[in-house]
Amino acid sequence: MDNAVFNSKLFDFLKQSPTPYHAVQRMARRLEAAGFERLDEQAAWSLAPGQRYYVTRNDSTIIAFQTGQSDPVTHGIRMIGAHTDSPCLRVKPNPEIYKKGFYQLGVEVYGGALLNPWFDRDLSMAGRVSYVDSHDRLRDALVDFARPVVTIPSLAIHLDREANNTRTVNPQTDIPPILMQADEKEAVPFRQLLADRIRAEDPEADVAKVLDYELSLYDTQPPATVGLNDDFIASARLDNLLSCFIGLQALVQADPTQPALLVCNDHEEVGSMSAEGAQGPFLSSVLDRWVGAADRPRVIARSMMISADNAHGVHPNYADRHDGNHGPLLNAGPVIKVNNNQRYATNSRTAALYRHISESLDLPCQSFVVRTDMGCGSTIGPLTAGNLGVRTLDIGVPQFAMHSIREMAGARDGYVLYQVLRRYLELEQID
Repeated sequence: MDNAVFNSKLFDFLKQSPTPYHAVQRMARRLEAAGFERLDEQAAWSLAPGQRYYVTRNDSTIIAFQTGQSDPVTHGIRMIGAHTDSPCLRVKPNPEIYKKGFYQLGVEVYGGALLNPWFDRDLSMAGRVSYVDSHDRLRDALVDFARPVVTIPSLAIHLDREANNTRTVNPQTDIPPILMQADEKEAVPFRQLLADRIRAEDPEADVAKVLDYELSLYDTQPPATVGLNDDFIASARLDNLLSCFIGLQALVQADPTQPALLVCNDHEEVGSMSAEGAQGPFLSSVLDRWVGAADRPRVIARSMMISADNAHGVHPNYADRHDGNHGPLLNAGPVIKVNNNQRYATNSRTAALYRHISESLDLPCQSFVVRTDMGCGSTIGPLTAGNLGVRTLDIGVPQFAMHSIREMAGARDGYVLYQVLRRYLELEQID
């Protein structure tokens, strides 16, 4: 697989993953095609050496692993972590708003989204819908309206002359999107629209009543290669589906000899404190069922986690927002993220291991440290390191417009990180 094929497959994954639920569904299908067996959390597990498995929780977090031929107690486990969620707008439980003949939807901001770029976009909706069938059984369905069905028009500058100087966005009043023209008497309830959508996607679905849902708005503009020389990729949800895709490809393509694991958690953008988030017990419970609670401390002592989450590339219009010696460039390699206050979990040993692998493959890498007078973000790396006690490296592909509705990264950096992570998963020892 070369860089062009890698990006083509990435674009396909991004297009088919408008929500964490769809991303996990897509990853599960890829894993099954590669010979991974699905496990059920509620069932007893009988794991064998040299086999490959995966398990999901809440349909939005996935853990895939290969038991390998080597004993995890003596060889450890090579782990990769990422997250499936991205900042977006989520539809509220009672969303119907009727004003001036327009049917609008109440939405809530999920995560630290940049709100201005959501205006004047062709938006669709997707997510998970829970319903009862005609036999009064609870069911779930994934839905994706696919085409543009809502939009958030900007207010004309003639009605806000200071828009380019002082306009701010009130998330309660300024961003409810327009769904259609209809008054309250003639409008179809939103839950009925969802029931109709389920039936449209699956004519055999037995939907008696929609009870609840978790729906996100998303931009329908597809991923693209941009730049006169095709230097960049642009898409929604690069943070952090790009890392999920890289980790997935590395695990699927790696030699299955060594014990290895990929975890892609939901809810990173809102703090990771959930049953399926990185602060939750999911990964710990999977490891206990794989290697046993008694042996887990010894396994962890020989293991390592590489937490992959995109980094801030140095923007040419805002170069002063970076430390002068630590401004990552697009297409100059993945970025080792360092913070001495432990907002990132990287230490000298984990960074050195990555650099050693990267140099052995003659591939580039960079370092990022936030300006000393600015706050530093974080990711699942410190949370996983704190929960498991596993040595951890935080790394990511540099990008622009993080948390915007459409983000941009270098066209070559993702493939570089994939190559290094694949080699990492095949190491016999990581000491």
